[in-house]
Amino acid sequence: MTIREDKQLIKDYFSILEPVFPDWLNKYIKTKEMQRLKYISTSCGTIYSKLYNDRVFYSTLDHSVAVALIIWHFTFDKKQTLAGLFHDIATPVFKHCIDFLRGDYLLQESTENETRGIIENSKEIMQLLESDLITVDEVCDYKIYPIADNEKPKLSADRLEYSLSDGLFRYGLLNLDDVKRIYQDIEIEKNEQNEKELAFSTKKIAREFVKVTSKMSIIYREDRTRYSMQLLADIVKRLYNDRLLSLSDLYTLKEKDVIELIKSSKYSKIFDVWQNAKKIKTSQVAPKGVYFVQVKAKVRYINPLVKNKRIYDICMIAKRMIDKNLAYDMSKYVYLDIDF
Repeated sequence: MTIREDKQLIKDYFSILEPVFPDWLNKYIKTKEMQRLKYISTSCGTIYSKLYNDRVFYSTLDHSVAVALIIWHFTFDKKQTLAGLFHDIATPVFKHCIDFLRGDYLLQESTENETRGIIENSKEIMQLLESDLITVDEVCDYKIYPIADNEKPKLSADRLEYSLSDGLFRYGLLNLDDVKRIYQDIEIEKNEQNEKELAFSTKKIAREFVKVTSKMSIIYREDRTRYSMQLLADIVKRLYNDRLLSLSDLYTLKEKDVIELIKSSKYSKIFDVWQNAKKIKTSQVAPKGVYFVQVKAKVRYINPLVKNKRIYDICMIAKRMIDKNLAYDMSKYVYLDIDF
């Protein structure tokens, strides 16, 4: 299965987020810990199955840089920007699949716990921070900066970025002109808690954004996604139990390396069926004789501000889209004709 890379498209996208790239950021991007993320897809491994039709390989490094660019664009603050850049530095192979492995289906935040340790154990990053007079405490948790991250369904740099990039690179719901139109409508407002929050200037564009994000929110937790993420998590767990893969390998190997490991193991046929499947099966009752999944997953949705009011409260169309998204049923048993 060939996955296309489009460096020019990604570069053009970055230019929309921040026309003048901050050169000072490059030294941090080039560190070994950040460069590792170049080989981890934002798709949580789903890009490797024909159940999906991702358009472009978009890496966790790409996402991290883009989040940093958004924060820099709106704040010109190095500390906040670096916190955004580092927010996924602890991401393992297959990204949030490893949250599924740890039973963290609903929050999908367990992989963030290692962020401080990775930064502190990087001599290169620590030297760079020291030269910029920045402490680890100021960059190891982007949640302390509401522009970078906040509680859903608010809009933050992280949620804005993966919404724009997934719509553009993965699902074909946006093109560069759409991204530019949406992004240029963003401003900073004060929310209900008197915190700064990214918001929209116009209701029409906010509604357009909600339409796209509501579609993707369902994709993030639909039947094929929950099945794929749990299957990959369980294969990784089996490899670990068989002593063919260590937990540290998830932070040193590339995704293609782990896939080769799977294909050389006794789980190769199971992986091949999933990789070549084009449709998932569902049942209202537990199917017999097959590996099945019945788990819920994190509900990602955004209810952005528009001139200090939530779009949900001022637009019936947006309200219906958000309600439809939140009502998506995750109770079915999901399976393919395979078993461990």
